[in-house]
Amino acid sequence: MSSSKHGKTVLGRIVDVFSLAVVFGIGYGASRVTSSFGEAAIAFALGLLLLGGTLMSELVEIIGVPHLTGYLLAGILAGPYVFHLIDHATAQKLEAVNSLAIALIALAGGAELRIDSLRQGFKSLLTATVFQTLFGLVLMAGVFFVARPAFVRDMPIVALAGVSLLWGVLAITRSPSATLAVLSQTRANGPLARFALSFIMASDVVVIVALAVVVTIARPLIEPGVALSFAAFRDLGYELLGSIAMGTTLGLALAAYLKLIGKQLLVVLVALGFGATEVLHYLSFDPLLTFLVAGFVVQNLSRQGDKFLHAIEETGGVVYVVFFAGAGAHLNVPLLREFWMVALLLTGSRVFVTFMSAKISSRVAKDEPAVRTWAWAPLVSQAGVSLGIAQVVARQFPSFGPHFRDIAIACIGINELVGPVLFKFALDRVKETKQPSPSLDDAEPTVLNS
Repeated sequence: MSSSKHGKTVLGRIVDVFSLAVVFGIGYGASRVTSSFGEAAIAFALGLLLLGGTLMSELVEIIGVPHLTGYLLAGILAGPYVFHLIDHATAQKLEAVNSLAIALIALAGGAELRIDSLRQGFKSLLTATVFQTLFGLVLMAGVFFVARPAFVRDMPIVALAGVSLLWGVLAITRSPSATLAVLSQTRANGPLARFALSFIMASDVVVIVALAVVVTIARPLIEPGVALSFAAFRDLGYELLGSIAMGTTLGLALAAYLKLIGKQLLVVLVALGFGATEVLHYLSFDPLLTFLVAGFVVQNLSRQGDKFLHAIEETGGVVYVVFFAGAGAHLNVPLLREFWMVALLLTGSRVFVTFMSAKISSRVAKDEPAVRTWAWAPLVSQAGVSLGIAQVVARQFPSFGPHFRDIAIACIGINELVGPVLFKFALDRVKETKQPSPSLDDAEPTVLNS
């Protein structure tokens, strides 16, 4: 039996298709039985997403699509908007897994950032941050202003300008989770992979600051009679400094634990993902930034970085499958169908602005050829951070916020599906991905390697 270039025989692919059909078939029957039993429904949903996501990721690999896209597709099919194997209530309860996934993603992202690499690419990183932030925010605010979705058409020009600025902030968000998932699968290493990791992790801090600034400016524009208040900047300072201080402390504690004990790391990481996240929310600190700093400290201020990364990889394999498959289950397909025209306009414009900003910044920074050509590709994906900002706008501006969030979800859904594919394609083109060994052609996939 001949084998595919992705390391599996044709028979193996047929078995994957049959297995996926069996899983969804069993899921259809089981969903009719477990839907009224809370704990049983959650356990069933976790198993379905894990098996379905893993099998789907193996199938989409045939056409060179990243595993992440397979997880998302499995979630979409199993979710409440397509086959309804998982209902809305169960999908909501699965969000508890997000806390653990975000913690692992941020810890791994921080641990992947090394001072030497950051120092070498500082000029490129700084230039890209300035151009992508300023150009992206201003130009995408202008696109939104011109497009005028239905819910803002009757607004005064000044109020429309305020809403457009909020959209500009949403447009400059990226997806650390998608970036790390693609890099983890491909084991990519090179100028483009290093640039993507450094820029996207740093951009989260920039977005937090930009959101506070824009909300402060936009509120008087949108709500006449509201005075400009700088209280948001005080809160921002508390959040940033507190998160950095807490992350540094946590990183030092983790480094000491790894050196002195170094056992039961799975328990420690799970406890951080669930327990520490709740404490950070209570203290009004940003979990993503806190865990990012903690991972950075472990990698650069101790000798435990490689051991720490290995522990996260072992823990994160299963969690990532459920996390992205759960994100697919949450993707509101009817909403995407309703807003597809304006969503395509806004997402297409965002890709173009990102592309042009990357070209200009790379030319100014005199980047390496791989970065100069493909620096825009990893910046298309959006996910959790973007959804978080959409929720903030919906909560802060109830008069139009829910409509803003609905269109944002439609756009994020498109970027979530397209972005990882573009990034993997770019990594393949510049030959930074590691090809599977011929000796593994007949090996069976495992969840942890997904």
